[in-house]
Amino acid sequence: MNLYLVSHRHPKSPAAEAFRTLRTSLAFASPEPVRTLLVTSAAPEEGKSTIVSNLAVALAQAGKRVLVVDADLRKPQQHRIFDVPNHRGLTNILVGEAEVADVLRATPVPGVDLVSSGPIPPNPAELLDSERARSLWPALAAQYDCVLIDSPPLVAVADSVILSTQVEGVLVVVRAGVTRIDLLRESRALLEKAGARVLGAILNEVRHAPRDYRYYYYYHSEQKRRASEEE
Repeated sequence: MNLYLVSHRHPKSPAAEAFRTLRTSLAFASPEPVRTLLVTSAAPEEGKSTIVSNLAVALAQAGKRVLVVDADLRKPQQHRIFDVPNHRGLTNILVGEAEVADVLRATPVPGVDLVSSGPIPPNPAELLDSERARSLWPALAAQYDCVLIDSPPLVAVADSVILSTQVEGVLVVVRAGVTRIDLLRESRALLEKAGARVLGAILNEVRHAPRDYRYYYYYHSEQKRRASEEE
């Protein structure tokens, strides 16, 4: 299994705790549960695919049935993260060659299924703007507690803006010290113009001082000690 799934491999790590915090924040972001959630970023290499997979794990650990859909039809990553084949997937559904059940894959993480991207098409934006795409998300949401959609960067191509109009919420990943402010502003303008429902931003790869980690381990050691004393 890939090391990117830190929430699954190391559930007691500070990183896993951060994803559980994100899960809690999402629960309070809307009075109604958000069942179709698009995760994107302003530019490439900001960590959105890793965020999607680990958020899926955190949701599954809370008892949710989660589907990850890799809608980054230009540079898909989810099949690598979950270590599954990618010869058939979302693009096969969108061109009418397959049904969801034909391409749905169980992942090594209990409670998390995956629809990988499938073959990379020549026209991703046109496929994602189709009626077949618009009708797909409600159908998937009827089968899962949450559908997490990994999508391309906002500024580079139109794919994520198109998808943002088809889902219930959008999260934007911001890489600390890397994401350019002008691109982030441009991304916000694109989403606002499309009428997308932006739930918030995720600050990724924040460097913590070693004392912060010592506090984390001290806090959880204290919790464990108190639980043991109460038994």
